[in-house]
Amino acid sequence: MNAGTLSMKKKEKQREKEIVKQVTNASKETEKPKNEMKLTKAELAFMKQQEKMKKERILQLASTTHKQRVEKFNQHLDSLTEHFDIPKVSWTK
Repeated sequence: MNAGTLSMKKKEKQREKEIVKQVTNASKETEKPKNEMKLTKAELAFMKQQEKMKKERILQLASTTHKQRVEKFNQHLDSLTEHFDIPKVSWTK
């Protein structure tokens, strides 16, 4: 490995750490004091699960690079049928 790839990996790890910090800070800011909220146990569990899923989605998006997303998109396009291709117009050629 050369120095360029090592620094890229370090940058990606730092970027992920920053995103995790932002997500945790944002979730702390959105929480209201318990004395103002009068929710049932089920509602609290639902909100907690939603926050957890939101964090996972953000981390998953942040962990993939542009190149990986393009490759995934190209694989998706390859898997599609050719139903939407332009049909052949001339039958003589």
